Amino acid sequence: MVSVNTPTAKFSGFILGIGLGGSLDGIILHQILQWHSMASAVVPPTTLEAMKRNMAWDGVFHAVCWILIMIGICRLVGDARKSRRGELLPDRRTFAGLLVAGWGAFNLVEGIVDHHILGLHHVRDMPVHVVSYDWLFLGIGGIGFLLLGWALMRHPKPQSTHNGL
Repeated sequence: MVSVNTPTAKFSGFILGIGLGGSLDGIILHQILQWHSMASAVVPPTTLEAMKRNMAWDGVFHAVCWILIMIGICRLVGDARKSRRGELLPDRRTFAGLLVAGWGAFNLVEGIVDHHILGLHHVRDMPVHVVSYDWLFLGIGGIGFLLLGWALMRHPKPQSTHNGL
């Protein structure tokens, strides 16, 4: 039997976490709260044309998240096939840790690159930029989620006699 610690078994959960975390970012921060768009620090959405440009970049962002989710699902299906051949899948707690760690990795990379290096947008661009939100996003949503995911993966539930989730 292959250990649950194989990179193949963990990849699907981590990639799903990245895609789902990005999707939640877009749904909550872009659409519901309307705090920013993908390029709102570069193209402030003060005119209809600027709003359309931001909306188009948000669409590209959501398409990338969707592709990552699809990759994660396809890999998960492959993992299920391996499980039927006797390889162990991560238990629920480990899988949840992979999802949370993937979400944290998304927040950390996206926050560093988009908020700090490229300055495309900030957590709170509209109506004004609030810099403390960027640092909280990196600390709690990035490092905090990575640590929480790691803690969940580090202490998995004892494996039962059945394979998988």
